[in-house]
Amino acid sequence: MNIHEYQAKALFAQYKVPVPKGGVAFSAKEAVSIAESLDTPICVVKAQIHAGGRGKAGGVKLAKKKENVAEIAKELLGKILVTHQTGPQGKEVKKLLVEEGVDIAKELYVSWVADRGTGTVVLIASTEGGVDIEKVAEESPEKLVKLSIDPVFGYQAYQGRSVAFKLALPKEVIGQWAALLGNLYRFFIEKGATQIEVNPLIITQQNTLIAIDAKVNFDDTTLFKNEDIRKLRDLDEEDPLETRATEHGLNYIKLDGQIACMVNGAGLAMSTMDVIQLAGGSPANFLDVGGGASEETVKQAFQILLSDPNVKGVFVSIFGGIVRCERIAGGIINAAKEISLNVPLVVRLEGTHAKEAKEMLSESGLNLIVADTLWDGAQKIVAAVK
Repeated sequence: MNIHEYQAKALFAQYKVPVPKGGVAFSAKEAVSIAESLDTPICVVKAQIHAGGRGKAGGVKLAKKKENVAEIAKELLGKILVTHQTGPQGKEVKKLLVEEGVDIAKELYVSWVADRGTGTVVLIASTEGGVDIEKVAEESPEKLVKLSIDPVFGYQAYQGRSVAFKLALPKEVIGQWAALLGNLYRFFIEKGATQIEVNPLIITQQNTLIAIDAKVNFDDTTLFKNEDIRKLRDLDEEDPLETRATEHGLNYIKLDGQIACMVNGAGLAMSTMDVIQLAGGSPANFLDVGGGASEETVKQAFQILLSDPNVKGVFVSIFGGIVRCERIAGGIINAAKEISLNVPLVVRLEGTHAKEAKEMLSESGLNLIVADTLWDGAQKIVAAVK
């Protein structure tokens, strides 16, 4: 789960990570009110959407006078912001973060990331803050410092000081740096984060550290332990069909193609999308009904798939391991009878009781195509939608 920058900074403050003073505004009037409450003459107005690259897309504005805040807020609110992470459709700006300006002497980069390969939490730090860290990693990897933390022992302050020495940070900030890393690590562990990124973390002219940006992602499977984090979910930032799928225990990711895919398991989903592409088609989504799909689950899955106007055909590719194939076939038959299925449907079932399931589908009287293999099914659905 992603959260907004203003939400991340509120959590930073709880963990004693310094952030600029400011507040979130939903109107130009609120933005002006927040700006007038700040002590600095310069303010920063930042669009709040779940995507990076806001600055380059014009979503971060500097107001050199507080009188300019209203005009900037009116310009940004309601704007469709297109960044490299939003796709060409962009995202509408519905809220702004208004903050005090800060006196920047040096920009740093710091992040904590879960490394599932090693089972550790990795610190990544660099003196090249405020730029695309991916570009730094590609062109100047020597400027990145990485440190894996053993979760049994956790982060120790001496490790932070060691990284500070490698980065040649000013001696005045080394103590702050070590403490800040510790607070971010504690936040990471206690709240179930998968990534905390501060880019940039600045050193001010007065040699203090301030996080002037914040990006935090959480592991969905830990949200039940942190109700305060779960409440930060912003459904306005999610695709309505993805939200609906989550409510029914389905994993759904919308794509740009025309062939809807109903599968069970992420690996089979990837394979199914690959063979559709290989057969000359393009997948419209990734919908995983899971290993214990019921008739009701299958029905809800069909309704979600058919809600996408770009869908021209549906390919069901299910392996009956935990769930028996005839149970899935029954769900498909009942769902197809209840809903208005007005696009071609190809069904490929393999595994437990697959033969019985194919007989049920063939004898159902429904206008569907039964496939024998994954490749056979991909070819049939691609041919059907052309």
